[in-house]
Amino acid sequence: MSKYSVSVVLIVFLILNIIGCSKNLDTQTPPKVKPITLKNSPTPKNDGISKTKISAVTLTSYPASIAAVVNKTYYMPIDYIPKDLVYPNVPFLFNEKIEKRKMRSEAAKALERLFAAAKKDGISLSGVSAYRSYATQKVLFNNYVKRDGYEKARTYSAIPGTSEHQTGLGIDVSGSSGKCAAASCFAKTKEATWLSKHSAEYGFIVRYPKGKESITGYKYEPWHIRYVGNISNPIKSRGITLEEYLHVYSVSNKIISDPLNY
Repeated sequence: MSKYSVSVVLIVFLILNIIGCSKNLDTQTPPKVKPITLKNSPTPKNDGISKTKISAVTLTSYPASIAAVVNKTYYMPIDYIPKDLVYPNVPFLFNEKIEKRKMRSEAAKALERLFAAAKKDGISLSGVSAYRSYATQKVLFNNYVKRDGYEKARTYSAIPGTSEHQTGLGIDVSGSSGKCAAASCFAKTKEATWLSKHSAEYGFIVRYPKGKESITGYKYEPWHIRYVGNISNPIKSRGITLEEYLHVYSVSNKIISDPLNY
């Protein structure tokens, strides 16, 4: 056999081997990859909330989210301090520029628009308490415990790390006179009526509505509004809470189903 013939045979042999290998690869069943699912983390609907990613996983993962859920199930990191805290240009019941006068920038601008709209309608609003650090909440809660006991204090005050005030997105509001500020009698005021009707137009919700205590963990607080951005209107129109909207855990540690099947 000539050198030329040997070369041809070798080339044919190599081609046949390559074709055989290809067929084997094509007929192999690809390995099954089990999808990874985060426990207790259903995906919420995104209605265009700000520029911030929404997630229903434990809040410690996304404490800076505009849609962050904070309650007795979802805790804030002890060291979390919003990076964009500013002083909103609205009246407060005090003049000092201190911690509880601050809010996150986006929420502060929305609050200014809300206060201005209320004023046009003849409603004079004042801020009572906005941002509150973990350390401040700890001192406040401990004082309530000394006065009323732990169990009762939990019904109206947040355990450190579970306060919405730490997000820089929540604020307690009253009338300019300060009458019934952060008190149950505020519910009967014209200011409370206006907030209930119009706050969603500016990205806010009444965070602890009446009849939702088993979900939010807190009694009705018509003075406490929370900035949630573009999902405020859907929440308001459906008459539900932030927990219900995002299908996350309620304080009873159960996944919430949307009552209207959205």
